[in-house]
Amino acid sequence: MKLKYYVLRRLLYIIPVLLGVSLLTFTVSHLIPGDPVSLAAGLQATPEMIEALRHEFGMDKPLPVQYVMYMTNLLQGDWGRSVLSRRAVFDELRTFLPATLELVLTATFIAVVLGIPMGIAAAVFRDRWPDQLSRIFSLSAVSMPSFWLAILFQLILGLYLGLLPIGGRLDATLPAPKPITGLIIVDSVLTLNGRTFSNALYHIILPALTLSFPSLATITRMMRAGVLEVMHEDFVRMERASGIPERVVFFKYILKNAFISTLTMIGLQFGWEMAGSVLVETVYDWPGVGLYAMKSAMSLDFAPIMGITLVYGLIFCLVNILVDVMYGFLDPRIRFG
Repeated sequence: MKLKYYVLRRLLYIIPVLLGVSLLTFTVSHLIPGDPVSLAAGLQATPEMIEALRHEFGMDKPLPVQYVMYMTNLLQGDWGRSVLSRRAVFDELRTFLPATLELVLTATFIAVVLGIPMGIAAAVFRDRWPDQLSRIFSLSAVSMPSFWLAILFQLILGLYLGLLPIGGRLDATLPAPKPITGLIIVDSVLTLNGRTFSNALYHIILPALTLSFPSLATITRMMRAGVLEVMHEDFVRMERASGIPERVVFFKYILKNAFISTLTMIGLQFGWEMAGSVLVETVYDWPGVGLYAMKSAMSLDFAPIMGITLVYGLIFCLVNILVDVMYGFLDPRIRFG
């Protein structure tokens, strides 16, 4: 099957996945006790005002009718409105999503750039001190809750040592660059704004490092296992017996094949980092979708919760498709079908 038909088929599979996600999210969010309309109306609101607001947002209808109305509006490009802010959910997601993508992409970059060499070193020096250190680090990193690690970094690196800022994307006195992509680091490069670029990097280090720790540990262990497995394959022994230099065997044959399983884990970790950004953004006051999701969940704001879940589900599906396509370039034996 040609690549374009494979990608098209996978894209079509996203539709039932998102339908299932939307139905599950809608059901669970409405089963939680609470009344977002009364909360949004305020303490001074009369019963008539609350009912008028409930009717305005269509929450006076049965749940099945509300779901059908939501999906019908969604197909027409209407993501609904937030009960609290009264703003369109699509506009709010467009505002907050770039900050989360910037954070998650930076965290993934840190995890990949550090995790792959650490995994290779652990495999090459198996059962020696680099391997032992990687085991200790990996076990510690996956065992630490993200919110606890974030607070620890804030206290030590931010407050006590004063090395890094503990929140926000930029200094309050520094204006954001002209929005092009919404990613401040990228936009500062495109607008040749060196001061904003350095300040944005300065602010993103702590939250990105915090978010990257579980992925860094997982990628390290996966890369180590992949290298150790491939090193003992028959085709590697054959290449060595043919007189090919060890450096060529390692980089051309061992690393390329060992990276396939690690690539799968990178794609999965990207999705987990999107989900984990909720706690990290809350602690660091990072103005992204994660912080927006936390505030929406606390106030039972159904439309933002639905929109955030669908966006996260769509991103996760697209990343999985990208990873599967990259398999074909790493291993010619893989056929798209």
